[in-house]
Amino acid sequence: MKKFLIAYGSRTGNTKQMAEYIAEGIRISGSEVDLKKISELKKEDDIKGYDGYIFGSPTYHRDMMGSMKTFLFLAEKAELEGLLGGSFGSYTHSGDAPGIILDTMQYVFKMKISSLGSLRLKEAVVGTQDGMKACHDYGRYLGEQ
Repeated sequence: MKKFLIAYGSRTGNTKQMAEYIAEGIRISGSEVDLKKISELKKEDDIKGYDGYIFGSPTYHRDMMGSMKTFLFLAEKAELEGLLGGSFGSYTHSGDAPGIILDTMQYVFKMKISSLGSLRLKEAVVGTQDGMKACHDYGRYLGEQ
C-alpha cells in the first residue's frame, strides 16, 4: 500500500478544505495519507519516507504563500527525486501558485509529476459538490498511480 504526504498552507481555510478532500480521495483509492500543515514540518526527516507528495498553497498576488516557499527549500533537502508529486490550491483571480509548486517539484526536485498536472479551484467552488468531487478525483487518481 502506498503512503502519501499532503503538506499545505492555508489562510482562509479553502486550501485546507481542498487538502482534506484530496486526502479522502487518496483513502478511497486504498492508499494511506498523512495530512500536515507546512508549519508542522520542521526538518527534512519530517518529510521523508512517503511514496508520493502533494503540496498545496493558495495564490496571493500571483504567487504562493511565503511560508510555502520556505517549506519548498526544506523539501528540496528531503531527496524526493523520482517520487510521485502533485500540487493544489485555491484562488480568487489568477491561480498561479499550484503551477509554480508543480514546476518546482518537476524541475528542481526531479519528481515524477502526475499527468493531471496541478489542481486549482476558485475559492467559491471549493465548498461545493463540484469542488469536493474535483478534489476526490485528484486524490484518487494520484493514489492509484
